[in-house]
Amino acid sequence: MADGQRMPSGLKNKIVTADEAVAIVRDGDMVAVSGFVGIGTPDELILALAKRFSEGQGPRDLGLMFAAAPGDGKDRGLNRLALPGLIRRVVGGHWSLVPKLGAMAIEGTIEAYNLPLGVVSHLYRDIAAKTAGHITKVGLHTFVDPRKGGGKLNDRTTEDLVSLIDLHGEPWLHYRTFPVNVALIRGTTADPAGNITMEREALTLDNLAAAMAAKNSGGFVIAQVERIAENGSLAPREVTVPGVLVDCVVLSKPDNHHQTYATPYNHAFTGRQRVPLDRIGTLPLDIRKVIARRCAFELPMGGVVNLGIGVPEGVAKVAAEERVLKYLTLTAEPGVIGGLPQGGLDFGAALNPSAVLHQNQQFDFYDGGGLDLACLGLAETDAEGNVNVSRFGTKLAGAGGFINISQNAKRLVFAGSFTAGGLDIGLTDGTLRILKEGRSKKFVRAVEQVTFSGAYAAERGQPVLYVTERCVFRRTAEGVELVEVAPGIDIDRDILAHMDFAPIVRDPVPMDPRLFREEAMGLEHWLLGMSLSERLSYDSERNTLFANYEGFQVRTVEDVDLVRREFERTCQQIGKRVHLIANYDGFELDPAVAEAYFSMIAYLESRYYATASRYTTSAFMRLKLGASLQSRDLAPHVFETRAEAQARSTARSAPPRAPTQPSPPKEPLDA
Repeated sequence: MADGQRMPSGLKNKIVTADEAVAIVRDGDMVAVSGFVGIGTPDELILALAKRFSEGQGPRDLGLMFAAAPGDGKDRGLNRLALPGLIRRVVGGHWSLVPKLGAMAIEGTIEAYNLPLGVVSHLYRDIAAKTAGHITKVGLHTFVDPRKGGGKLNDRTTEDLVSLIDLHGEPWLHYRTFPVNVALIRGTTADPAGNITMEREALTLDNLAAAMAAKNSGGFVIAQVERIAENGSLAPREVTVPGVLVDCVVLSKPDNHHQTYATPYNHAFTGRQRVPLDRIGTLPLDIRKVIARRCAFELPMGGVVNLGIGVPEGVAKVAAEERVLKYLTLTAEPGVIGGLPQGGLDFGAALNPSAVLHQNQQFDFYDGGGLDLACLGLAETDAEGNVNVSRFGTKLAGAGGFINISQNAKRLVFAGSFTAGGLDIGLTDGTLRILKEGRSKKFVRAVEQVTFSGAYAAERGQPVLYVTERCVFRRTAEGVELVEVAPGIDIDRDILAHMDFAPIVRDPVPMDPRLFREEAMGLEHWLLGMSLSERLSYDSERNTLFANYEGFQVRTVEDVDLVRREFERTCQQIGKRVHLIANYDGFELDPAVAEAYFSMIAYLESRYYATASRYTTSAFMRLKLGASLQSRDLAPHVFETRAEAQARSTARSAPPRAPTQPSPPKEPLDA
């Protein structure tokens, strides 16, 4: 359409075809495109725009703006717009999944910038608000810093979008704003007035901010949806983008509106259904799992965590296998809080999320230091502890959210194999052997591009680990130090011989042999710092044994036997019957071993306890415990508080009798 023919947003019925909608786009427009991998990617609109250009109807010389790469690494998403003459400039956060655009950037046929994903996300808001730009420390001492290239990807790109400024004696980066002429966004449902809801989308992303940026730039907003509702029928609180911001609504074909590029639709990704995480398959014991396991030892109980793409994705599965997910809040940069983040072409979605924020809000939280730990990929590291994950020769991956996250997390773990290209290992009885070394070194003299600055982290006192399958390094004030070595690994032969720099080697300790064995590691007890013996405490004055089962899990007959042995050992050391008070808050008992467990409880009570009182705040657990105790002729009272349990125990106190010492019954332990 010509300038005067662009569609005004005041039209009552904004529903048009995709071809009619993209006719709004003019030569030279800056087009902001929604999408995180395939989530929220408006493929119907992208296809129509590519078709219009290929048919010779224009537009030409467009600018593209995106935070996370809307693509699948092959042909879908923005890869469809990698057509000579269609694109003149690209400002993107993550490039790995749009390789066809990336090739144009590397070849220098377009102007191209790589800015941190969080910065691009925030720029939508700054453009909408017409601020002086985005001012942040994110990007300092990386390739985005104007002293190291300013995020420009080729010689054709000459305009500075990033500048170094001084505020109150401190260095900051200033990112310029620019008008957004068209925003292509995606939702679930629209009414004829253009109100957009997103109930079936896995993420909300930056749809609202991008729509505001385009509208306040005097531009236009086109929304792709999968269904149309009657005017006035959408609940106001479910409307993510109001109709006053939307010019055109396009009803998509189902094939161009999948929830992710891997999954047409999963109700659990929307947060409207919760699935049992204990049914999720475990990882096979290989290089990735060994690394993920070692990273899992750094998980902060009660903390907030971000896991990056690649090897770090496995940390979530290890945490689920080890039953420690309930103690963590995992997050993903597009806005997911809680649940189990997904990988591959589902990346960005999560099972059982607690909340889904707008992407720019998530980066407010990240940039302000909200993450207790980040575990990110390790592609290339050098003697300074710098990390490169963004560019390798002709391969352009882009920084994505890596710079925002790595600079601002309280603690940082980089995870990746020690070498790349054909690496094969053998695992035997808690030891590791290198069967075939990788072809490419990853610990190099100097990285090709600085995505993370080791020196800047050391200057700010940020704790940083580099975890591989065979060893662990730490970035200290002096440099990169080797601190752990896997059992079976020779430092000179298997580590130093495959590095282009000499790390500091003082007195490295062995990596935990549990990392290299098939069975679960018992990570829950280790991270909580509470073995079963530490859960038992004896008050000799009151002759009371306190048992803290909070968060404790009994899953196998071996677990039942462990409880019996520990209680017997403790009671026999005391030498007389005790008053037991047990806290069952958060206690989990697998139904398959319930019979063995309660038989064991009856055995202990008949031989070692003068009285026994139990408590839990869970009404369901009180009912379940009470019924099981009563069926074995034990006192069925299970109280709500410790005070109530203690009062009951005191009231029932009797002179202690010497414990008998018969052998325990075999049936509960062999069940």
